[in-house]
Amino acid sequence: MSEITLDVWLYGPLARYGGNAQEKVFANLHPCLPAGTTVRDLLNHLGLPAEERGITFINGDLSAMPGMQPDLDHELRDGDRIALFHLRSMWPFQYRHGAAAIPEMAEALQQSRDMGLHHAYDPGKAPDGEGTI
Repeated sequence: MSEITLDVWLYGPLARYGGNAQEKVFANLHPCLPAGTTVRDLLNHLGLPAEERGITFINGDLSAMPGMQPDLDHELRDGDRIALFHLRSMWPFQYRHGAAAIPEMAEALQQSRDMGLHHAYDPGKAPDGEGTI
């Protein structure tokens, strides 16, 4: 079975999932995982609950934000750079409109009532208030 190597950045309180429970600023990991690994698999590998992450980028493209995590089944590729920010690290909503996004996120934004342009989130709930992430 082939492997992929990822460039994973964990910011803020998520840094503790990088191996140093005392770290609070950032952690940079380069895990080798099986080909076919998804974002969900990466989170499981790190022991990081999906509901603790906020804004997420894959190779600079938006893949998730609080209340909207369509990237969980996104397959990662060798060399992908994944940046995971804690819920307390917010991205100003005015910059979200027109942001580059992975296909799953772009579709989720198009299907949401507010196209992701809201500024208040209820972690664990879908942005339209229906269901959970």
